[in-house]
Amino acid sequence: MYSSVSLAVPVNGKEAAVATTQPSVAVVIPAYRVASLITEVIARIPDEVRYIIVVDDASPDNLQEVLQEIFDPRLIVLRHDKNSGVGGAMKTGFKKALELDADIIVKIDGDGQMDPTLLLYFIAPILTNVADYTKGNRFYHPESLHSMPPARLVGNAILSFMTKLSSGYWHIFDPTNGYIAIHGAVLRQLPLEKIDERYFFESDMLFRLNTVRAVIVDLPMDAVYAHEKSNLSILRVWPAFLKGHARNTLKRIIYNYFLRDFHLASLEWIAGVLLIGFGIVFGVVEWTTSVRTGVHASAGTVMLSALPVILGLQLLLSALNYDVANVPHLPVHTYLQGSSTPPSLHTSSAVSNDAARAPQ
Repeated sequence: MYSSVSLAVPVNGKEAAVATTQPSVAVVIPAYRVASLITEVIARIPDEVRYIIVVDDASPDNLQEVLQEIFDPRLIVLRHDKNSGVGGAMKTGFKKALELDADIIVKIDGDGQMDPTLLLYFIAPILTNVADYTKGNRFYHPESLHSMPPARLVGNAILSFMTKLSSGYWHIFDPTNGYIAIHGAVLRQLPLEKIDERYFFESDMLFRLNTVRAVIVDLPMDAVYAHEKSNLSILRVWPAFLKGHARNTLKRIIYNYFLRDFHLASLEWIAGVLLIGFGIVFGVVEWTTSVRTGVHASAGTVMLSALPVILGLQLLLSALNYDVANVPHLPVHTYLQGSSTPPSLHTSSAVSNDAARAPQ
């Protein structure tokens, strides 16, 4: 599966060899209304990439004509007859990459917001067995946020907290960042047919990755907003995001604390919810009775309502604290391949430790 070609990745601004063999890397580009930008994006993709899979998601512009004029032997063009959203396009590209037996699959948007030259930087933590999945984080360097529209800045901050809760990856930020890389062995474990097909795709991917205990590394990158126009309307997608995060949070807690395992944190989730529920219901009933009869509730009645809520919150915070500490740390692709190190893949400790640093 691995060809005998050395691979160099950027570490601290310099190139450093991380392997004596080069894995098969595939880039998937979901393309919609990017005919004027796609050529430059493809031209900047490093030579180490073996396949460039462009999924034309029923784009209404002249995208097909532009792609036909690109003479790159790595290029594979797939087309949807009907628009299915970024998630739908990515699932098509993922399936093709797995058919080609790609070892690492990278997602790059076709609108020019993602620098293709950072690709080797994104796959380095996977090559060095530090991560199963890497994603960009545009919030790491404050000085890089000046070009980000204020609406996106606030929206991403709120969505980041919601994603932490629904995915269980409390150390990550910028969940809607679409610059991602994933090991093929891990991708094969995910139920692609269940992953959201629209703008909730990246957030839903994080939830699915938690179900297989994949390790995720956040990689600092600069935000780029030039002449491209985003198809994402924050006001339009908020209801879907709220619904998706609420669903995934409930499913993740049930999966991790009641179906796959049961321990002290499981009891804290149950007791916390029951106590808060009892305190609120009892308090509402007593308050309603007091208003109807004109008789003030006694101090004991008030405490009987308040104490369960306080105790319940303490138990939920304790369970949440356990959840924060329960982030996966062992990359699953290492044992999915049957060994702790990819075949013929030798890495240096210096590269492993520095792989997650931002390029200078």
